[in-house]
Amino acid sequence: MEHISANKVAAVIVMARELDRAEGEMRGFIDRMDEEEQAALVTVMWIGRGAFEVEEWDEAFETAMNEATTPTADYLIGTPHLADHLEAGLEALGISAIDEENQLM
Repeated sequence: MEHISANKVAAVIVMARELDRAEGEMRGFIDRMDEEEQAALVTVMWIGRGAFEVEEWDEAFETAMNEATTPTADYLIGTPHLADHLEAGLEALGISAIDEENQLM
């Protein structure tokens, strides 16, 4: 997975599961990412949602980079089932979301 670590995606998953309590923390975490990390995070979510296949990573990433019109944190926070989509995206990429989340603990 290019441009973002699985650990950062896992951290967003954990915060997204506790959005009522952790929205500010998640927003700050995403806002501190650089543009490529934010686009990669969106790409993982899109893959998990089924909008793109794993093999279309480059196309999805370029789309995320070129079509970003809303702040990434706003876009992701407004996405229903965000944690589930990110987890499914990691799994599709061959990365165990649970293992990554456990490393955070």
